[in-house]
Amino acid sequence: MTGPSSIAMKPSGAKSLVVGVADMLVVKDPGAVIVTHALGSCIGVTIYDPTTHVGGMLHFMLPDSKINTDKADGNPAMFADTGVPMLFKMAYELGATKENLIVCAAGGAEVLADGGHFKIGSRNRTILRKIFWKNNVLLSADDTGGNNSRTLSLFLSDGSITVKSKGKVTSLWSI
Repeated sequence: MTGPSSIAMKPSGAKSLVVGVADMLVVKDPGAVIVTHALGSCIGVTIYDPTTHVGGMLHFMLPDSKINTDKADGNPAMFADTGVPMLFKMAYELGATKENLIVCAAGGAEVLADGGHFKIGSRNRTILRKIFWKNNVLLSADDTGGNNSRTLSLFLSDGSITVKSKGKVTSLWSI
């Protein structure tokens, strides 16, 4: 990965590709596994096209880029409203089609001890659903809310998705 909002046009040769906080990656490599850690109030979004083996993952932190347009310009993956459209655009550039995409999400927990004042996890979940509704995108599966951090993995060989939380790995999606 070359930095925030990376796109890989050639097979990576790597088995595990890590997406950091406020980052995204889209690849066309059936041998790759894309992983992101520490999904607390952040949300991880995966997209996968089973016909082209194009897959991607976004790890966004905050719902709305209008709170800091300078940061959004420098790193659109930090925000849902700028990162989600970019994730889809990057997948389309590698040959994915909207009709074939399997879209999943995990995270959006309320993990901060803020007494419920900011509700970042809840706000992230709400904007993600609004973005998808506005663009006629349906979630195939999600594991959002609650109070626990998660690790999200997308296996491009078959599009399966796992979520690890509290030491337990569960299947979120499989064909």
